[in-house]
Amino acid sequence: MREKIKAEPINMSKEHEQYLRSIKKEKSFIKIMQILIFVIFIALWEWAAVNNHVDRFLTSTPSAIFELIVKFIEDGSLFKHLYVSTTETIAGFFVGTIAGLLMAILLWWFERLAKITDPYIVILNSLPKTALAPIIILWAGMGFSGIVVTAASISVVVTTMTLYTGFTSVEKDKIVLLKTMGANKYQILKKVIIPANIPSIMSVIRVNIGLSWIGVIVGEFLVSKAGIGYLILYGSQTFKLDLVMMGVFVLGVIAAIMYFFAAWLEKKVIKY
Repeated sequence: MREKIKAEPINMSKEHEQYLRSIKKEKSFIKIMQILIFVIFIALWEWAAVNNHVDRFLTSTPSAIFELIVKFIEDGSLFKHLYVSTTETIAGFFVGTIAGLLMAILLWWFERLAKITDPYIVILNSLPKTALAPIIILWAGMGFSGIVVTAASISVVVTTMTLYTGFTSVEKDKIVLLKTMGANKYQILKKVIIPANIPSIMSVIRVNIGLSWIGVIVGEFLVSKAGIGYLILYGSQTFKLDLVMMGVFVLGVIAAIMYFFAAWLEKKVIKY
């Protein structure tokens, strides 16, 4: 019968314990300060609007925005708009990220192709993608597909350039070592290139969340009849600034949740 091995307690020096405690305190302090800044900002905003130091018509108030959020939750319309925007963002995020990753692999695999397409990729990256949104929507469709392609188009070129640069920056010695051992290109990609670029891939994922939201909001401004972008546009056209501010606030909260999820995933994948 196999004996269970008891884990022995790790003896830690006092200096090391103090060091770990100081790191923990620093993290707690930063979190408290982040929350405090948000609370102070909301309180100052409410105070300034109630006491007519700022124009309530233009800035609204946190209490009015909160009441509007409760109203939209009660009639269920907020969840409908959230569902539309979130599904479009997730779809655009996956399409843009996966397409960018595949493009980067293709360019790394065929070096000559990378050299030929280099000026075109640079030109595409310098173009303002939001200006191309009306054309993209006409090509891809006046609905879900058009908005998803718009969101993906904003992130795909950035993803391709970032990851391709990472792929070509991997230490040559490791690649030469594998080649001397008879490894083919697929094995080099799997064993060296991808593992060495996990931090770059995770960084791209975090950036693409924000870029996908930009593409979705632009697309909803142009063609959608539902979603957070539609709410913001409708509010601005009818001079309902409470609705505009509520849309911006909800957008910020959802984008923050997705960002923190990506940061949590990064910590799980990359263990320093």
